[in-house]
Amino acid sequence: MVHPTFFALLRYALDIDSRFDRHPTADEWQQLYAEAERQSLRGVLYAAVQRLDAATAPPLPLALKWARRRETLRGLNELFNSEAARLTQLFESHGHRTAILKGQANARLYPDPLSRQPGDIDIWVDGGRRSVERLLDELGLLEGADTKQVHHVGLPVSGAAVPVEVHNLPSHGNVNRRTNRALQQWLSELLDRGTELTPEGFRVPSVAFALSMQLSHISQHLQLEGVGLRQVVDYYMLLRASTADERREVGSRLKMLGLRPVAAALMWVLGEVLHLDSSMMLTRPSRRRGRWMLDRIVSGGNFGMHGDGGQTHGLWQTFVSQRRHHWELMKFCPSEGIAYLRFDAELLWSLVATIPERIRRRSLRLEGHYDNWYQQRLQQRMEELLEMED
Repeated sequence: MVHPTFFALLRYALDIDSRFDRHPTADEWQQLYAEAERQSLRGVLYAAVQRLDAATAPPLPLALKWARRRETLRGLNELFNSEAARLTQLFESHGHRTAILKGQANARLYPDPLSRQPGDIDIWVDGGRRSVERLLDELGLLEGADTKQVHHVGLPVSGAAVPVEVHNLPSHGNVNRRTNRALQQWLSELLDRGTELTPEGFRVPSVAFALSMQLSHISQHLQLEGVGLRQVVDYYMLLRASTADERREVGSRLKMLGLRPVAAALMWVLGEVLHLDSSMMLTRPSRRRGRWMLDRIVSGGNFGMHGDGGQTHGLWQTFVSQRRHHWELMKFCPSEGIAYLRFDAELLWSLVATIPERIRRRSLRLEGHYDNWYQQRLQQRMEELLEMED
């Protein structure tokens, strides 16, 4: 079992533990490197590798490979920081407030800010969906963009090859409508309090905002594809950068925002893996929920992309697997679980639509009913989200 050693190496890399007392074999070092790849933490863990003595360090070929990967990440982070600063200047020169969400904003809190593995740039731009789309159109950035999501627009990959999502809402939010409305209002209020301009040239929201928004982000991914240790480490860094007042303020709103169950699970994972002190926690940890979360982190890797041995499934296999996951979610977070199961019923209707019309007409007698009902339901949901941001 490589994970206890992996967790110990991670704590040493983050200066949580002052020593790394284990002595992995050459095969175990290969497993540790593979796990660092799965969890998107190879740059972070290299901070520990380069401090180890010769008797403990990984074999030289692996150490050199690790060092090359780490230098690549440093260059990527510099590129992402530069692009985040450019986009900030571009959008603000047209009169819009901005803030970099997650990613490069989190990286600044690490012992080595260039060690975190970047994925994309998430930038919030104020004004609402219609205003943001008009701005992107004026700038020539809307053509070829992905506009299917209600919460953000995915820009075409630029010459710098940096994926960018322009967010018109501060969060993807919860599935439960009541808690989602409360979450979006709370995050908007925190953004209205102001942002900080970093030395790198982009703006970041308050730590209270980041704690709330990223907890919702973790909840969403846990309910869908999965969560990785990189998101857990991000949250640890946020808590370490927070004040007691900020933690108290966010903690007092967890129930209203529908985030108490996921917060209780995450606090347990942070205590178990990174030895987070109880005084730094947002709420009382839950061992039952935390174990459920940690099992999925370990089995699925970063964003659950490494679960099931990397196998791909057919449409119906995927449907059954996700529905089983949502039933498990009922035990973890009832309010979100019920909301997901309601939408599962809608998804079932959409899968029925994949059955040839001839068979549906003869066997299911659903001709026309599904299409009208589903389109009305989708339009209603879109209108609700647009009203919320206005």
